[in-house]
Amino acid sequence: MEAAILTILALLFFAFVALGVYATVKVTKAAKRGVDRTVNQARRTVEDTTLRAKSFGQAGAAGELARLRLSLRTSMRATQEALQAGVGQDASLKESLDLFNRLSAHGLELDADLKSLEREPDRAWVAGQLPELAARTERITGSADALRRAARDRALRFAEDDLSTLSAQIDVEAGALRHWTDPEPAPGATAAAGAEERGRPAGATDRAADTEKAGSEPSAITGPDPRLTAYPWEKSARPETTT
Repeated sequence: MEAAILTILALLFFAFVALGVYATVKVTKAAKRGVDRTVNQARRTVEDTTLRAKSFGQAGAAGELARLRLSLRTSMRATQEALQAGVGQDASLKESLDLFNRLSAHGLELDADLKSLEREPDRAWVAGQLPELAARTERITGSADALRRAARDRALRFAEDDLSTLSAQIDVEAGALRHWTDPEPAPGATAAAGAEERGRPAGATDRAADTEKAGSEPSAITGPDPRLTAYPWEKSARPETTT
């Protein structure tokens, strides 16, 4: 019996140790991912700031290379963020995201080529390569912009359709809430009612009106008699003392 208890305690101890190790590893990996994400974001910010400064501050091939890299990075990053944010709500964007991932391979290759040309000492040769590099950049950024704009237009169209449907449902509900509004009687029904009323004796009309008034229920918009209704926030009336 004691051996079984010790075995169970040992198993529980090892289970808690394993759970603690697993939790520690998960927390460490999550912290590492957070640090890497922060470092990468800071690096991208520094690179974008440097490229922006070069594109405005340097002339010639160096400034053009910086402008092409900045345009490429800005377009690709905006498209990636738009598609990743929309794929959670619209599953059809998954195929668009797959196409963008394939496009990203070409974008990364172009960015690497542009970055290597920044260190090329022969500026005349670099200037001769700029037209072809600008055309590649335009093709990649144009495709990325097309995907991003199509995804945005699709989201706006879905939002517009949903708003139209919601507005129609609200109109129907608003009409249902106004159920006490009586429709206007037709002209023929009004004339018949008038003729019938003129054919009745005065006393019968008065008695019918009194009977209808006495037996009718309060309408839907008529509030209850406050003297017959007790609310939880009202103080009960103090009974009169008898002498």
